[in-house]
Amino acid sequence: MVVTPPMRSSKMRGLLLHPLTLYVIFTILILLKLMLLHHNLHAYNITMGLLDKVIAVGSLLLLSFWVWWLPRKGMIAALSILHLFLTALIYADMVYYRYFQDFLTVPVLLQARQVDALGDSIATLIYARDFWFFADLLIVLPFAVVMLLGRRYRSVEKNGMYTSSYNESYGGYPSTSFTSLTTRKKGLRRRLIAGFTALVLGLGLGAGPIYYYSKTWAKGLFDNNWWNVSMYNVTGLLAFHGYDVYSYVKDNIGSGPEADAADIKQVKAYFADRQQSNAAQHNQALFGKYKDSNVIIVQGEAFMNFMIGQSIGGQEITPHFNELMNESQYYSHFYHQTGQGRTSDADFGANISLHPLPVGSAFVRYADHAYDSLPSILKDQGYSTNVFHAYESGFWNRYTMYQNMKYDKFYSKNDFVEDDPLGWSLSDVSFFRQSIEKMSSEIKEPFYSFLITLSSHHPYSSIPKDKQQLDVGEFQGTMFGNYLQSVHYVDAALGGMVEDLKNRGLWENTIFMFYGDHDSSIKDKDQYEKFLKRPLNDLDMAQIMNEVPLLVHLPDGAEAGTLEKPSGQLDITPSVLHLLGLSDESYYHMGNNLYDGSERLVALRNGTFTDGKVFYIPSDDYIYANGTCYDLSTHDKTDINACKSGFETASKRLHVSDTLITYDLIRQFREENVENVAMKP
Repeated sequence: MVVTPPMRSSKMRGLLLHPLTLYVIFTILILLKLMLLHHNLHAYNITMGLLDKVIAVGSLLLLSFWVWWLPRKGMIAALSILHLFLTALIYADMVYYRYFQDFLTVPVLLQARQVDALGDSIATLIYARDFWFFADLLIVLPFAVVMLLGRRYRSVEKNGMYTSSYNESYGGYPSTSFTSLTTRKKGLRRRLIAGFTALVLGLGLGAGPIYYYSKTWAKGLFDNNWWNVSMYNVTGLLAFHGYDVYSYVKDNIGSGPEADAADIKQVKAYFADRQQSNAAQHNQALFGKYKDSNVIIVQGEAFMNFMIGQSIGGQEITPHFNELMNESQYYSHFYHQTGQGRTSDADFGANISLHPLPVGSAFVRYADHAYDSLPSILKDQGYSTNVFHAYESGFWNRYTMYQNMKYDKFYSKNDFVEDDPLGWSLSDVSFFRQSIEKMSSEIKEPFYSFLITLSSHHPYSSIPKDKQQLDVGEFQGTMFGNYLQSVHYVDAALGGMVEDLKNRGLWENTIFMFYGDHDSSIKDKDQYEKFLKRPLNDLDMAQIMNEVPLLVHLPDGAEAGTLEKPSGQLDITPSVLHLLGLSDESYYHMGNNLYDGSERLVALRNGTFTDGKVFYIPSDDYIYANGTCYDLSTHDKTDINACKSGFETASKRLHVSDTLITYDLIRQFREENVENVAMKP
């Protein structure tokens, strides 16, 4: 039979609108977006090979197999919705990764207020070239609308599958509007078979390789996920999110998770050993020397260590901090130990002395769990405990968490007069001034005050020109230059705060600490090399991005000097308790005591660690052998085995901390102790 042009056109149209064609197009477009995401990650030692693409296709089949069971219009609508949803999810992951070097998780999404409040920061993470990520929607969406709402086309079931036909009223070929019951049953059966085939293929292509990985080079990853990027390297993005949802539901639905008996035993053994090692600290010179002193701790937003003592154009960047160093202890290798929770993680580590979580913020996920927080311990000793932050009280779930931490009062945005607005809220100059006024007039001594600054927040563009006092030279107009300008402003605010404390007679009876919460999220090595005027290797960049300053001023100015041993945010609470003469033995803390003279190992959330002799940088796949070990005496790479012992210690600490927090074991252990005491004759 000769096929006339209208018939050929009709067949082509039918082929284009065939469910299998639509399904294949959907799969290819989303796969391309996943590949584009991966291209934009620039993750070290992470590739997207053929098998990774197979996993991605399998994941897509598992997500969408059910659309085969819908009528044609239902299938088109479902595929369109899935297409929009996955496009939004993949792009959100890409933007989030640009800032956090991590992926979105359910706990992070539950912290949506954090994302809303980033405002200008998010705007700087969206690039013009991202248009291509959405280009396909210019065709996909109009096509879906025409097919769903247009009268020109309708579906006809032929041989059990849906095809397209012209409506007679539009001059097309007439098509039968009735099919036999048998034909309809065949169609339903064929659609069911197609759906189940997609499901089986999805399991084979998606779950099969992941299972193989988990039993070979990625063994143990699902039992101990240290970092989401390493999980992504095994599962791909879609399966990563599926596993994240599964983990969240498992941990939060029903009676809650139960810790493995072996893990509980390990946690108990760890803290029993720690208690014995801390017993001798009572006899050390500084133990209790500053008993009943006030304690003020300031957490500086994105205040990094690399610019301490540095100048630009002959002008010191942190002149007031530099001056304070002459009468204070300056820890030159002090590390932030934060994860996804960023500022809240720094707060958590400093005041609770446990490692932040690998996923989400403990402030949000486990605000109702039991902790041995610094404010709660000092409150039991008769201290007034207060926290100051001139922003919304619900941000990072602070209001709820601070109640659990036993602060007497949380001075948030509504407690301050906004007489000098700047950036996110109040300028740090006004924030410090008003906070000290409250300390001197409203709070009874001895007190513990914890302050969180804001003026140096990403994207560092909030300092108005009339308050810019630093000439950043060649960095003018760049985010790096804006960052230096912001830090210089905060440094001036810090200098004013110290003067105010002295004028009010509080300085002489106060243990004062200032530390940075996390890095600036500016990762351009060229900028740092230009600023520091020297080439930088991976070790240099790791230290720059992870080191923040710690300044400790004791009431009599004693022990001043630069201390080069490694230390971290978890060390703050044990060290404060030591100075006040309060034993740390009975508390569930994991930080080091900075004053006991012992060797220290500092573990970071992503598996990086240092003991002052070696520095280990993990690979993104978190396979130990793929990481890099540096000898700090030479700053050169050394044999990977030199870091083996420290890696095992750091990994153990992270696992113990995660277990303790996730399963609320502090509460469980305390209840067991009460029961044991009650059972004694």
